[in-house]
This record gives sequence, C-alpha cells and structure tokens, in this order.
Amino acid sequence: MASLLITGAAGFIGSHLCEYLFHKKHEVVAVDDLSGGFLENVPEGANFVKVDVSSKEEVQNLFKKYGPFDYVYHLAAYAAEGLSHFIRHFNYVNNVLGSINLINESVKNEVKSFVFTSSIAVYGTNQTPMMESMTPAPEDPYGIAKYAVELDLKAAKEMFGLDYVIFRPHNVYGEKQNISDRYRNVIGIFMNQVSRGEPMTIFGDGAQSRAFSYIADIIPALAEAPFMPEAGGKVFNIGADIPYSVNELAQTVASALGVPPQIHYLPERQEVKHAFCDHSLARSVFALPEPTSLQEGIQRMAEWVKKTGARQPVGFDSVEVDKNFPAGWRHYLTSPEK
Repeated sequence: MASLLITGAAGFIGSHLCEYLFHKKHEVVAVDDLSGGFLENVPEGANFVKVDVSSKEEVQNLFKKYGPFDYVYHLAAYAAEGLSHFIRHFNYVNNVLGSINLINESVKNEVKSFVFTSSIAVYGTNQTPMMESMTPAPEDPYGIAKYAVELDLKAAKEMFGLDYVIFRPHNVYGEKQNISDRYRNVIGIFMNQVSRGEPMTIFGDGAQSRAFSYIADIIPALAEAPFMPEAGGKVFNIGADIPYSVNELAQTVASALGVPPQIHYLPERQEVKHAFCDHSLARSVFALPEPTSLQEGIQRMAEWVKKTGARQPVGFDSVEVDKNFPAGWRHYLTSPEK
C-alpha cells in the first residue's frame, strides 16, 4: 500500500483514477479546488482536501499536513484548448505555475515518482499519426503550457532525480464528465445540447477528426505507471486509435440518445484539423484493455446522462481578450478584463 496524492480528484479523469487507486487499498489524498469538478465524484472514504494548486502556500501546507507522499498524480488543469488563446494569464497560472508548485514540493519531500497528464495538444498540426518521437510544436497556449511542464519535469529529473511518467491522453469521454462546460469536451457538449432540446453546434464543416478515448481504457495505465520502473522517465500517448469526424460523432451521440440528429454549423475556428496518435509505445509497456468502441462508449455515457439530466451551460467568468473570439461562444462571453 502506498501513500498517494491525486490532484484534480473531483474532476473527470481524476475522479476515475482516484476511485481505481482507492479500491486498490492505497492511501489516497484527493485534492481539487472544485472550480470544474464535483465533490460527489470523489469516492467515499478518500481523504478530500480543497486546495488551489496555483497557490504556493496551499501546496506547501498540503505536503506538510498530509504527507509524506510516495507518488503524486497531477491531473488538475483547465483543459480548454481553444479557449486558452483568450485566457492566457489564467492558463499559464493554473497549468504551469500550479504544476511547478507541485514539482517543487515533490522534490523537497522526496516523492518517488510524479505522474503528469499532458495532452496531444503539444504536437500541433500536420503530425499524424502523432508519435512520442516527434518534436512537439504546440499552436495554442494550452499546448504550450503542457509542453513547458513536460520540459520542467525532465529538468527536475536531471537535476534532482525526481522520477516521472508523462501521459498524453486525447479526447477522453465517459461517465462523470462535466457536460455543463461550454468550451471543452465535445461529446459532453453534444449530449448536454441534445438533452436540452437544442441542436448540436459544430465549428466549420464537421470534417475535422479526432480519436475519442473512453475513460475506462486509459485509467489502468495511468494508475499503474509509477509502480512500473520501465515506465519511468518516459512519455506515452494514451487513448483510442480510430479517428472519427465530428459529423460522425454527432450522428453517434444522437443515436445513443434516441433522437434524430440536429446540427447547427458555426463559422470555422482556428484549431488542428486532424489529430490521432500512435500508441505502440504504451502497448509495449502496459497491459492495455481491449479498446471500447466509440458506439459502446457513447452509449454508456448516454445512459449516465439520461440519469443525471441536462445542465445549464456555464461560460467563463474571466475572458481576458475578446478579439477574434469564436462567434458561437459570444453568447457566453463576459466583459474582458481591462
């Protein structure tokens, strides 16, 4: 049994990871600031602590009061790739400085391994299939932030010996996803729109493609990584293999919810057109489960959404720059900071 710290534990991926490791009988300290997660997501019995990881003092107190930790799993982030252009300061404070606070304390407290969820946003465009051997070229502040933390972990290992494992998951979906967030998680957005009797909104012509990853397919590798010496110091793509267009996705979501597809096309926004990965490296190290088909994964999530019901879409309170803000998001735009 190990002592574990999991950040973002009330969020989507973090809560599933927390549940998996808690049921493995590890001592779990579950941390979240509840800005995008829900307390009910945290498994009963886990030690929950409300902490803002972007606060150096709160992170220091966390390690002092609840440590020592054998392993740290860092999943706390605001993962809105498209929105990150317009919330640059918020993005870097939360996604970079928050990570650095945790890395510093992990070094000082001799954590054995630091597991970090990065993103395929680090690759940028025109690099498909995306492979870990490629040179990252992120095109948005979210991808830049994730890659900066990857580089910092490498530097921390070389300087201080902090071992790490980095995962680049992509387009993960499933039960417990925050379907009220207006800017991220296209499957959640679609399901919430359908549940509210609204058309699904698609930027551009819907031909852009992604490989959508069911949550249960990625959790075992994330959970077991720090216990596997062969994973140490490596970066892994993790997720589904088969890409689907957003148009195909919309059809699948509508079918799972038992309604005819209604789609409202919006002006194209700046985004990577096609993104899918090679996962041969992960397969060589981890015993990955048989992939869940898109149809089955969507159906499972749809059944959960039917039970929990639709939610009021939530905008972002602190948009910093509204120049070139996508037209489809303007309804949720608050006044930019002056």
